[in-house]
Amino acid sequence: MHSLEMLRSRPLLDTPRLTLASGLTTFPEEILDLADSLEILDLSNNALSTLPDSFAKLHNLRVVFFNNNCFERVPEVLAQCPSLSMIGFKANQIATVPSESLPPQTRWLILTDNRLRSLPESIGRLPHLQKLMLAGNQLQALPESLTACQNLELIRIAANQLDHLPLGLLSLPRLSWLAYAGNPFSHGVTSVGSTALPQIPWADLRLGEVLGQGASGVISRGVWRQPQGQVPVAIKLFKGAITSDGLPEDELRACIAAGSHPHLIGPLGQVVQHPEQKQCLVLPLVPDTYRVLGGPPSLESCTRDIYPAGTEFGLAAVLAIAQGVAAAAAHLHSRGILHGDLYPHNMLVNPAGDARLSDFGAASFYDPADRAVAPALERLEVRAFGCLLEDLCDRCPSAHHLRPLQQACMQPAVLGRPSFAEILDALRAIAASAQG
Repeated sequence: MHSLEMLRSRPLLDTPRLTLASGLTTFPEEILDLADSLEILDLSNNALSTLPDSFAKLHNLRVVFFNNNCFERVPEVLAQCPSLSMIGFKANQIATVPSESLPPQTRWLILTDNRLRSLPESIGRLPHLQKLMLAGNQLQALPESLTACQNLELIRIAANQLDHLPLGLLSLPRLSWLAYAGNPFSHGVTSVGSTALPQIPWADLRLGEVLGQGASGVISRGVWRQPQGQVPVAIKLFKGAITSDGLPEDELRACIAAGSHPHLIGPLGQVVQHPEQKQCLVLPLVPDTYRVLGGPPSLESCTRDIYPAGTEFGLAAVLAIAQGVAAAAAHLHSRGILHGDLYPHNMLVNPAGDARLSDFGAASFYDPADRAVAPALERLEVRAFGCLLEDLCDRCPSAHHLRPLQQACMQPAVLGRPSFAEILDALRAIAASAQG
């Protein structure tokens, strides 16, 4: 974190990254002195509402964050920044995206939690767009031109005012991660075969150390007191605020609807009688031998998870991970649940390759009997699985037998991809061949 005083004393002339949160109401012109070096500018958590025309002088700028400011429109001057490809305006009051405000090289656009009712048709002129974050707005439709964004891989349209699922998205050749819960068209759509969870009084739980924290809530170690003794558990306390993926109540609903499966981290019960009326779930405590498979995407990787240098997997572990995740995904889709965030950073694995899929923050429901939509939604997620297979194959020299399956999962023709049931059959055959 930098300060305005540091900026004005000019010790930062060679810095590639500047983070400044000082209650700013106007753009500090001193930032322009960093034009030759500055690549990442984070002016989040200020009170900015406009940018000067001189902002275009930042010719090396690649990434800007203006989260938690007071912008009501995306500034047109951004389109004049020749290197700018990632733009973040989360939690402003943006109601307008002018048609010529976005640079043609935009890869990653964050407009979560604003006041948008529409987007310009010009968004179709962003051929490099990979990630589009629109949850928590008032969108009533998406531009038809969005189907021209053939490189789009991730889109979040949850918690808007859409009255139908934009079917054009389902033909995009690279789309792999989609979240749409919390729209009028998804209200009333429920999972197939879901059952009610046991209710666990808050008084029967004891909260321990924090194990992890995400956008939607905090997971802590805990103890569930039962008549037969104390059971170690994990307790997820939902924050209640909108996330980049959608609404916590939709995550809660999907987590419950997913039910029990050996390769899912599903809930044991739903907490009642919380003293602050907060939503909580009791989850099984995963043994310490399990680790997160990958790290979330970086600014450079955009939509793909990252791994420490030198990461390698054995063939047996790769096959076990792939079969476990495919089985979990097949279970979800049989219930009409699109996970929406099928990423290695949402998978826990042990050294033997036993995999557990978690995090339903981007999950959405659909009718698996709807032949116009269901096959495409499943095969959209199959491409995400293909990305996982590609990551595993890249880090396992002996996994070449998996390459044809990985390529089939990622082929551009959406309905030409295999289903998860077919993927499981293929993986079992490959595993049997490897053992023979």
